[in-house]
Amino acid sequence: MTTHPLPAPADLTICFAHVAYQLETIFARRQSHLRSNTPAGQERIRHFQAWTPEEVAARLPQADVLLVSGFWQNHLLDVAPRLRFIQSIGAGVDQFDLDALRQRGIRLATASGVNSNAVSEHAMALILAFTRHIHTGRDRQHSRAWRGMIGDLALREDELGGKTLLIIGLGKIGSRLAKLAKAFDMRVIATKRNPATAAAPADAVHPPDDLPALLPQADFVALTCPLTPATENVIDAAAFAQMKESAYLINVARGGCVHEPAMLTALQSGAIAGAGIDHFWDEPLPQDSPFWGLENVLITPHTGGETCMYEENLVDILLDNLNRLWRGETQLHNQVV
Repeated sequence: MTTHPLPAPADLTICFAHVAYQLETIFARRQSHLRSNTPAGQERIRHFQAWTPEEVAARLPQADVLLVSGFWQNHLLDVAPRLRFIQSIGAGVDQFDLDALRQRGIRLATASGVNSNAVSEHAMALILAFTRHIHTGRDRQHSRAWRGMIGDLALREDELGGKTLLIIGLGKIGSRLAKLAKAFDMRVIATKRNPATAAAPADAVHPPDDLPALLPQADFVALTCPLTPATENVIDAAAFAQMKESAYLINVARGGCVHEPAMLTALQSGAIAGAGIDHFWDEPLPQDSPFWGLENVLITPHTGGETCMYEENLVDILLDNLNRLWRGETQLHNQVV
């Protein structure tokens, strides 16, 4: 792969492309920290924000650096003669033609880890909501219904201490979720492609092939893995059959990691107690989806990674990678190409 040097700060133009994130605003505040040998206020980098795919296509010819995720289409390479570096706003790269980037000498890095705190806390919030019946309390609040105390122990609120959490994918997000769960005195077991590299405070870490033996042990099953051929539909009808009837599924990964028809059947039949789902096969979730009407389901609109710190965390990664490129380093933070 032949790479092209990144223009100096005074000659560089960055395009920030997102429908909502205030990336340009945060970057403008941080320019003085770009290079240790760049005096504050000098060599200001040109930058602009594109809020729609049409704006990206129209203005991309001006850009040397692009921050983008959902707006990216591979045909944009044909209108990007100056493009040297793409900093993905998300962790996934399936939307990019990696071979085409290599042929053009365009570097690519992801934002992996940028929202690991947010996603792990979101998963923990869903676990707590089910345990303490926060979701049904909110439902009753809308109807001004004060629920009486529950005599049936199987239906009453519970505590997390001693419960078992199974984490599928012990990466940055899964590792922090393990740390949070241990703070609630939970037993944590997990799967990881290479268990020897696990750094999280889990009680046991297993290879993915051990999943069928782990599922029956879990009170909560949390998906924090990337979507790959190995994890597509990793929770399917067979997996639901192996779970406890009292267990909950928590998916803060990709919708494709769960076989949705099998999940619907499991939820409607009582094969599992419930599910907290942040990502579905089709988004937005269609209004006629049967998942909307299930009391034992908590739905969040793919917001597990949303945080007021997202832009700040992403600009941290961007600045790190820009400085690496200016120094002529070959390895980027979260490098893909």
